[in-house]
Amino acid sequence: MIYTVTFNPAVDCVVDIEHIRPGEVNRLAGEQVFFGGKGINVSVMLNELGIPTEALGFCAGFTGTAIEQWLREKGISTDFIHLKEGFTRINIKIRSDAETDLNGDGPAIDSEAFDQLIDRLGKLGKGDTLVLAGSLPKSVSNHAYEQIAELMGKKGVRTAVDTSGRAMLNVLRCKPFLIKPNIRELGDMFATNITDAAQAAAYAAKLRKMGARNVLVSMGREGAILLDENDKLHTCAACRGKTVGTVGAGDSMLAGFLAGLEQGGYDEALKLGTAAGGATAFSEGLGKKELIYKLLKQL
Repeated sequence: MIYTVTFNPAVDCVVDIEHIRPGEVNRLAGEQVFFGGKGINVSVMLNELGIPTEALGFCAGFTGTAIEQWLREKGISTDFIHLKEGFTRINIKIRSDAETDLNGDGPAIDSEAFDQLIDRLGKLGKGDTLVLAGSLPKSVSNHAYEQIAELMGKKGVRTAVDTSGRAMLNVLRCKPFLIKPNIRELGDMFATNITDAAQAAAYAAKLRKMGARNVLVSMGREGAILLDENDKLHTCAACRGKTVGTVGAGDSMLAGFLAGLEQGGYDEALKLGTAAGGATAFSEGLGKKELIYKLLKQL
């Protein structure tokens, strides 16, 4: 079973408007609502690809209830911790002359709630995979993923981590099975600007030496690379298509990669991950299975 943890889910309200006129009433040209958060996106894409998954994490208020109900309607198992105060964040994404995001902070997670998550993770065992995805809220220590990964390592659970900055660097000592930075996040970890696959591979090698078993780097239009646990470099070109948006594309790549591992080796996993990421980039919301397998034929 593949489990996901999302510390800070979100309801994304995407609105289209030709021109914003400050101080006036603005009429929208279109609006859509998406439920997400990086771990949730991974679970939704895994489910789309027919891989059993369960979504864990934290939710609160009416927005949290809506996300949980939506996942269950999709047939995805959930085991969220319901926080006593606040509500799951709402993000406003304005598509106009320029894209503008207004992102909420989300509810506070206290130590009691975090301990409840640790208890629920006790059901995982050898052969399971745990995905830790997304930024950590301000109320949680930057060592939260590290603490969870260390516990999972002792239980023989494979851990895949998709976060950035200090939280990612902290988790490396636990030797996670997989980490998935994008090319910008990879550069940020080393305070440099990475512009091509060769540079990405060199810095992925540094992360391997720091503890990561496998390093998957998404590079947008440049495709993706994987430096595996045997230090073999795998590369994959990007899919061809018209980009609609990039939200969720990296999460979809991670889900596709893990789904591919269930069916074959690293080359097959990298291709399926790239196709899943492309399908989401070319779609409103997360990509669908039909498009994923159509794009897979390009690779």
